[in-house]
Amino acid sequence: MIVGFGHITYGQTYNNFETDSVTASQPFKPSKTQFMIRGYGHTGLNFMNTEGEKESSYVGSAFAPIFLFKHSDRLMFEAELEFGLEDNELEVGLEYADVMYILNKNMTVRAGKFLLPFGTFMERLHPAWINRLPTTPLGYGHDGIAPSSGIGVELRGAFDLGGPKLNYAVYSTNGPRLKDGSLEPEEAGMLMFQNFEDNNTSKAFGGRIGLLPFADSSTEIGFSTYSTSKVGTTDSEYENTGAFLYAFDFAFIKQIPAIGGFIDIKGQYNNSDIDDATYIEIEDDIEEEYTFDNKSDSFYAQLSYRPTMASNDFLKKLELVGRYSNLNTPEGAEWEEQSDQYAFGLNYWLTWRSVIKVAYQTTDSVGGHDGGGTANGFFMHWAIGF
Repeated sequence: MIVGFGHITYGQTYNNFETDSVTASQPFKPSKTQFMIRGYGHTGLNFMNTEGEKESSYVGSAFAPIFLFKHSDRLMFEAELEFGLEDNELEVGLEYADVMYILNKNMTVRAGKFLLPFGTFMERLHPAWINRLPTTPLGYGHDGIAPSSGIGVELRGAFDLGGPKLNYAVYSTNGPRLKDGSLEPEEAGMLMFQNFEDNNTSKAFGGRIGLLPFADSSTEIGFSTYSTSKVGTTDSEYENTGAFLYAFDFAFIKQIPAIGGFIDIKGQYNNSDIDDATYIEIEDDIEEEYTFDNKSDSFYAQLSYRPTMASNDFLKKLELVGRYSNLNTPEGAEWEEQSDQYAFGLNYWLTWRSVIKVAYQTTDSVGGHDGGGTANGFFMHWAIGF
């Protein structure tokens, strides 16, 4: 008996659930369907000291399985689930789930929920075993100004320019939703990117173009945009409020004999510009209107070095990493914040996809949900990709 995914042979062949039988003289054709599970997980210890208030916790293991299904040479499906422990509860999320069809060697179309190519950090670098530090830069994640995923359609691909290379992506999604302050007054004017059901008839459009100017593909320079004419709910006073976001990203990775190893440089600048609107705040049971110039930006630059050409096997597996990030949100908003963050780490690579990370991080903030101040953190994490 031969068993394949969607293809079973018991003396006769039933191909892809077809009911018409074939004769025994016909040659056996194996199914082209393939199924694979990949993913990553991490766990560790966090120690935080925020303005004298100390916290120390083992962080619960996070598990992110990735399901890959190849229906044919051109049609594929991918999905990632996320299981994590936070606030003494198990949280389950769907990072992405999309179907892809290869039109030709330069074009692939996909539809569903997918990671947005707004810069490179969220799409390529955020998984725990790829991210060189246990934390993410300022401006990403919850309350971040950079979008991470969306529901819609996308066309992407790449071209070889005879040495240099060019990759591109254009997409349309439901777009973000404006927080008007009715539920969370302290977040009035922020964008909520997890807009699973669109709150208006307008769609967001975005794209990224990346240029690898050298034949060895050691360097990439990228530019991204993401915009929509409407982020407010239909028939509300914010209906015609629009938003425009853009980003620049840079990457350089190369083994340099003069320094005996690999140097890896990553960076991204994000800018968010939301149309001005009037919001309501309540002070002493009195409603007052206020507005502000709703512009935000964030930036991070990261440098890592791994002595892969060292004669000692232990040294070859070490990696030094440093990162600076910055976040500025609108002056006059309830969520006004100016923050600077420095992070330094030492990694030990057990294998090419399993790493132990030890890092120290300090963040100086003015404003924000916590009122600002200095927060210092020490982290020990173990991440593995599979």
